[in-house]
Amino acid sequence: MALWSGRFEKGVSEFTQEFGASLPVDKAMYHQDIAGSRAHARMLAAQGVISQEDADAIVAGLSDIEKTIEEGNFVFDINDEDIHMSIEKVLTQNIGDAGARLHTGRSRNDQVITDTRLYAKMLAEDLMHDVNSLRQALIKAAKDNMGTILPGYTHMQHAQPVLLSHHFMAYFWMFSRDFARLKQAYDAANANPLGSAALAGTTYPLDRAKTTEELGFATMIPNSLDAVSDRDFLLDLDYACSVAMIHLSRLSEEIILWSTSEFAWWNSSEFSYIAIDDSFCTGSSIMPQKKNPDFAELIRGKSGRVVGDLMALLTTMKSLPLAYNKDLQEDKEGVMDACKTLHDCLVCMEGMISTMKINADAMRTQSKKGYLAATDVADYLAKKGLPFRKAHEIVGHLVLLCDKRGCDLDDLTLEDFKSASDLFEADITGALDLESIVAARTTYGGTGNSVVAEQIELGAQKLASDEALLK
Repeated sequence: MALWSGRFEKGVSEFTQEFGASLPVDKAMYHQDIAGSRAHARMLAAQGVISQEDADAIVAGLSDIEKTIEEGNFVFDINDEDIHMSIEKVLTQNIGDAGARLHTGRSRNDQVITDTRLYAKMLAEDLMHDVNSLRQALIKAAKDNMGTILPGYTHMQHAQPVLLSHHFMAYFWMFSRDFARLKQAYDAANANPLGSAALAGTTYPLDRAKTTEELGFATMIPNSLDAVSDRDFLLDLDYACSVAMIHLSRLSEEIILWSTSEFAWWNSSEFSYIAIDDSFCTGSSIMPQKKNPDFAELIRGKSGRVVGDLMALLTTMKSLPLAYNKDLQEDKEGVMDACKTLHDCLVCMEGMISTMKINADAMRTQSKKGYLAATDVADYLAKKGLPFRKAHEIVGHLVLLCDKRGCDLDDLTLEDFKSASDLFEADITGALDLESIVAARTTYGGTGNSVVAEQIELGAQKLASDEALLK
């Protein structure tokens, strides 16, 4: 018999019981549910609402139940509907009337949102640790590969040479923003709804400040209607997961491209920039030679799953009137899935970055193709007083000449350059040297060796300060 069955003459059918039950999902929050109940019981006793003897019995009984669950000996009954009723039923069976007094001044509405906020804080904090592990791997990869040059791309065409370290650090900063979004989601969840009851508060003299302190919340939610109906913090967490998955998907795409040996006829290039460790690849059931980047592909594919979790919750929330509605039971499963998926993908990506082998020679070879020095040749003329747009046109003609001859800019003679402009001198060869091209870009945030080294140090400081927030 359900704990709320007093008003009903008959129970729900077996199908509707299973259809309406949230226990298969919310039993994961047993630890948070027990923590909230302990705090509530202690507060009730301190306020004289229940006796200290009852509170002690409740706290001890909850501890026994928690141990039983952790040992795997607790029987979850679908007829209990949710984790709150499941625990309360067994508590009352074990300790008698004291257990039945636990729910005084409380509703499942403020109970479930308390559990969910505590659980969301835990999920966000765990993911922040995961993100930092990946950021650490990216910084190490950047340090280990200083001086390695690869083609930078726009529109998937060769554009300008950049340091591989600079490329790794671009992703470091993406994941730094992901850390900040997860921290914002943590902060959004860090407010106490307990004591709001069903929607209107309660006539009992509850001390919400006491449960706020015991449960580790930063503040109390000031409006009971908002407290039981708000799921913005879950949207924030879903959004943070979605953006992080998009970043992982982008990085996965590059890993897949970099690991292929396919010849690209449109720019005469071939990747083979990296070799993914065997532990992050699979083979073929029919083709013995295959080494497939399956796990990078899986990460890329799972991004759609997490974005779908966000869309599902947005759609659920879009037209709900105040205060609590059963629709809100659908708030947890997607978030749990998004966080678990992001966790798995972050761990997988950290492993791939930490173990991949870099083929610096292949990157350098491809950096000599596709006229990557063209911008620097134009800058050479502009620095001699020629308007940049005119310089751009002249170098465009030189590139066209190379296309017709089937050569690159550094294959042209000084006479070829002078025929395009008298401003070219013998020192034009310096504008064609990869190391010089890269090193010259010393503006803040550029790919020059010196500023990338400074960027790596700045990144290390940022990571250290973010890690300090988790201690």
